[in-house]
Parts: sequence; structure tokens; C-alpha cells
Amino acid sequence: MYNPQLATFLCVAEAGSFNKAAERLYISPPAVIKQINLLEENLGVQLFERTHRGLALTKAGQSLVQDARYIIQYCKDSVTRAKNAMEETQSVIRIGASPMTPAQVLVDLWPSLQALCSNVKFQIVPFENTPENAREILANLGQTIDVVAGIFDETMLRLRRCAGLEISREPICCAVSIHHKLAQKDRLTVRDLYGEELMLMRRDWSHYVDLLRDDLWKNHPQIRIVDFDFYDVFVFNQCENSNRVLMAIENWRYVHPLLKILPVDWDYSIPFGLLHSPEPSPTVERFLKAVEKVIANRRAAGL
Repeated sequence: MYNPQLATFLCVAEAGSFNKAAERLYISPPAVIKQINLLEENLGVQLFERTHRGLALTKAGQSLVQDARYIIQYCKDSVTRAKNAMEETQSVIRIGASPMTPAQVLVDLWPSLQALCSNVKFQIVPFENTPENAREILANLGQTIDVVAGIFDETMLRLRRCAGLEISREPICCAVSIHHKLAQKDRLTVRDLYGEELMLMRRDWSHYVDLLRDDLWKNHPQIRIVDFDFYDVFVFNQCENSNRVLMAIENWRYVHPLLKILPVDWDYSIPFGLLHSPEPSPTVERFLKAVEKVIANRRAAGL
């Protein structure tokens, strides 16, 4: 589906050397070099600066890295779509899963859902949580992936051209490194955050986060807000390495083993649920109605 030399190129770019890439690919260094040389020749651009100090991506190489990731992922998704088209049964719900969008919520609901959707099967579709993938997947729900579990609000749904079924309101918490002084606590007060750097998603990403942001800016200037653009594992790594505090929800407790997620004594929460196509297939629509019924029954029972 795509030139396999692209995968070798990405491996070299990430490894930083031909030898390390060869070890990861289980081929010889000369074979790796030959593939890169052929790719550069076919494209007509130089992708790496080769010096006695090692390899460095050229500007062309830096540009190609992001596009190559997208091309490879898109081709993999195309194969998945083709395989799904061959499914004899239409009663399959394809659940997108990544560290930031775990499928655990549906696993927890499954015993109750099974009675309402006895002929429906789950198919977990893993994906890399990058800005490009997020835009592509959410704008095309129902093609490769039917539902994704995550936080959302009306602004995000409108921006990503998808719909959402709210399952719960998740309290906004804070994640800290297990080595941070606040990790000794089981719960935080707002004053515990005084003097700390709090990482929040940029303004206009979520109305609910902006409400918290405005409250802190107005009433708690002792907390320094640090903006970022996208939730991914890199942001969790940054939180752990920089000793900053990161806005999080409890459902992300397994994203990073060296972070601890703590509740805070403020009254801020954000919707959590299933993102799906505005025009779901009959199978997905039936499944979503079953989820609604299970959630309604749980709420009525006080669960």
C-alpha cells in the first residue's frame, strides 16, 4: 500500500543512526543505508545530513517525517476498511483505542449491554494519538472506527464534525509525578497548587476547561497556567520530567506509570462519553441506544 522505504526512513529518524535502526528492523546496516539512498534518489531530495557526529534530518526530512507517519497510518486504516467490508456480519462495533481514549468504559458496561445487544461484537482498533490522526478519525467516524471514548464538549464536537453520547461527568483532577511533593497527598486543595505550574489545554479547546482557567486567573493568580495544544503521551512525559502539574481525569490513570492523578476540591467537571458519527449505522445506533438505557438504569439505581 505504501513504499516500505518510508517505514525504514521513520525508523532511522527515530533511532538517530543507521546501526540502531538496523537493530530494530533486524536487518544489516548496509541494507538500511541502501533503502535510504534509494528513497532519497526516488524523491530527489536529501533527507539526512551525514557527518562524523551522526545523522541529522534535513528540512526536507523533517517535513517528510510527519507526512510519512500519516501516509503509513492512512494505508493501514485503508486495509482495515477493506477487511471490515468483507465482514459477513454487520453486528460489529469498532472501538478506537489509544492511551488517551481507553476502551475500558465499554468493557465495564459490557455485562449489562450484552443482554440488550446479544448479537453485537466488539472489535478494538488501536491507533496512534496524534493531532493528524485525531482529526482524521473523528471527522470520519463510521468508516474505520465507529466509536471512541473520551472527553468532549459542544465546541469540540462541532469542530471535529462528530456527535457525542455523554456517559458521565468526570471531575477535573490533577496529575503529578510520583516524585512531586504533592504526590504524598490523597486529595488536593486549590491552595496546594499555589506556586505550581499547571498545564491546561489552550483556550477555546473546551468551555469547561475555560471556566476553570478563568476562575484560577481571577481568584488564584498564585497558580501559573502553562498552555499546551494537544493531549498525548508526550504531554504526560513533559509533566513527569518538568515536575509540573497537569489537568487530567481519573480515566487516564494508566496512561503514565510515573504519574499520580489526584482529585481537587474545586467543583469543575467535563463530559465523558462515546464520540460517534452524526449519522451512525443502524447497528451503531442500536448500540448507542442500549448504552443510553444501561446508563439511565444505573443512574436510577444510584450507581
